[in-house]
Amino acid sequence: MSEPKSPTPTPGDTYKGWLFKWTNYIKGYQRRWFVLSNGLLSYYRTQAEMGHTCRGTINLATANIAVEDSCNFVISNGGAQTYHLKASSEVERQRWITALELAKAKAVQMQAESDDSGDDFPAVSPNSGQGGECRNTEIQSTLRTLNSKVEDLATCNDLIVKHGSALQRSLSELEGLRVAVDMGEKVKQVTERATLFRITSNAMINACRDFLSMAQSHSKRWQKALQTEREQRIRLEETLEQLAKQHNHLERAFRGATVLPPSFSNPALGNKGGVSGKADASDEDDDNEFFDAMEEPAEFITVPADPKYHRRSGSNISGISSETGTDDQSVNFDELSLASNPESPQPLELEPVRQRRTRIPDKPNYYLNLWSIMKNCIGKELSKIPMPVNFNEPLSMLQRLSEDLEYYELLDKAAKSHSSLEQMCYVAAFTVSSYSTTVHRTGKPFNPLLGETFELDRHRECGYRSLCEQVSHHPPAAAHHAFSEKGWTLRQEITLASKFRGKYLSIMPLGSIQCIFEKSNNHYSWKKVTTTVHNIIVGKLWIDQSGEIDVVNHKTGDRCHLKFAPYSYFSRDVPRKVTGVVTDKDGKAHYVLSGTWDEKMEFSKIMQSSKGENGTEGKQRTVYQTLKAKEIWRKNPLPEGAENMYYFSSLALTLNEPEEGVAPTDSRRRPDQRLMEEGHWDEANAEKQRLEEKQRSTRREREREAVKAASSPEEADAKEPAPASSEISDESKYHFTVLYKVYF
Repeated sequence: MSEPKSPTPTPGDTYKGWLFKWTNYIKGYQRRWFVLSNGLLSYYRTQAEMGHTCRGTINLATANIAVEDSCNFVISNGGAQTYHLKASSEVERQRWITALELAKAKAVQMQAESDDSGDDFPAVSPNSGQGGECRNTEIQSTLRTLNSKVEDLATCNDLIVKHGSALQRSLSELEGLRVAVDMGEKVKQVTERATLFRITSNAMINACRDFLSMAQSHSKRWQKALQTEREQRIRLEETLEQLAKQHNHLERAFRGATVLPPSFSNPALGNKGGVSGKADASDEDDDNEFFDAMEEPAEFITVPADPKYHRRSGSNISGISSETGTDDQSVNFDELSLASNPESPQPLELEPVRQRRTRIPDKPNYYLNLWSIMKNCIGKELSKIPMPVNFNEPLSMLQRLSEDLEYYELLDKAAKSHSSLEQMCYVAAFTVSSYSTTVHRTGKPFNPLLGETFELDRHRECGYRSLCEQVSHHPPAAAHHAFSEKGWTLRQEITLASKFRGKYLSIMPLGSIQCIFEKSNNHYSWKKVTTTVHNIIVGKLWIDQSGEIDVVNHKTGDRCHLKFAPYSYFSRDVPRKVTGVVTDKDGKAHYVLSGTWDEKMEFSKIMQSSKGENGTEGKQRTVYQTLKAKEIWRKNPLPEGAENMYYFSSLALTLNEPEEGVAPTDSRRRPDQRLMEEGHWDEANAEKQRLEEKQRSTRREREREAVKAASSPEEADAKEPAPASSEISDESKYHFTVLYKVYF
């Protein structure tokens, strides 16, 4: 349930909404997304830009707010910045004016308190209860001000009465004197006017006293009524929220009772009788389902399939019609198994599973002097520049490769699939899921040393084991091998190529990824897309994924073409969008995949395809008629406080956890990486520089030995290597020895 827009938002809270901002005489007013937070008013073109691009910010502490008409208002800070804004209605404008005035008062108060106390950090914003106390305090302050003003009026009245009495006495004395007749008339007239002045003054002060007494008598009743209204509003909001949750639960329960359960691991599908007799309700849902056409530059469009495809005869579905006893099924066998895949009961664990850590030390706020880094870069090769750990995160590249297995359940479900096409859907979703951890991870992982390894043993918890090794230093290359008792094996060899374009850095992974399933002997392969790090020089770093992936089944010829759309300021499409189509060896499309690489992926069964209208570039797009889309993967939420822990996921928090029995070359034994995780960045920088210099000297020594061996063929023949069976073990020992020398 979305938060209601209160006419009087609590000071310090974030207030968001759409407003029209004047740009120029050509474009006029343009719709922008405004965010009011901590006394600052910022605006963006779209809500999606809030994470990386702010178009402008104005400080309300020094700004003037002026209302022009029923919908327009102006915010200016003295000429440097002026925003001409327009709301959609007078009510919306009043909400914004109220929120801006409260935020301005709060900002001015915080600035004054900061100036008086000398503290640079503002106080914590009050919560809703404290906001009510602030309002009560404001009412009391207003009443005290009114009381003081009335007292001032009473004082003035006393002075008027005093001086008026003195004036009357003087005039009476003048009247008693024997003066001319005309003078007596003038004195009498002045006396009458003074009397009228005194009467009017007394009436004024009496009216002010009556006003004060009424205000004091009714103030408590007003406060009580205000508090009652506030409590009723809070109760109403809570009631509406509960009703929304109940409505959502009822909808899910109704859908679960009429169509396939949304959970892939729900064992209720094992009861095949629960599917029969409910196909009609499922068909009604599918008939009412509509899909909007994808915007350019999409290569295809999905629309709801014709109802005849939802009411297939049960005789066309092998293995189901005889068991369910109905001729009215809304899904075929492939989609049934794809959406269900119930997990087989697991044997009871005799030993308790190890509890992994859920937190690491918070990231310290270290100041980074870029000038000192640039000074150290003068006259040195790029590969020999010592980069501080400020740019890193306390994980190595080998550990980052192992993070691809965070959503290993997709491969477990793929191993149980009976159809190669539905298995392709799971494999494609797995390829997309590996990028979900890179949204906020702008830190650079540690470069592994030659021969460095990382073993991820999750056999007891998850049923798989993984091993990575750095097999080359120049150019850097790593090999990764993982296998699971659920019947799948994953291996990849990765090396990176990068291009610096001034404002952004493009990282192109080279090498392929292989996935083999034992039961079906299906062999899949694919490559990774390009990762782009934006705002390298100025601004906040943010990461985007772009390119295309072709997942190929080398046994059956099935193929899935995934397209990662790059982010664009001018695109109206969803950011981080991914689309894909699963086709067989003949090129016939069977499934459509859609979603985002940072949130979720969905799949839809294709019932019919046809050629549609030409796109903007003259290309003819394909129209797919599909069944209702179902979710196949969703990103796990980040742990609490992840923003202070390098935005690590739950799996990433455990990768560098110390363990007994790991190899001496394991990444968890790197001293510089361990020091950085513990918050000792100065010591980590010194240790990192020592390790890098040690590795360079070891490499130079190895090169000298190679040149010496090449110059003396007799010695080279004398040192001829052993047979191939022992070469592998010798090479492994050599890598372990080199890394041990570098560390110690």
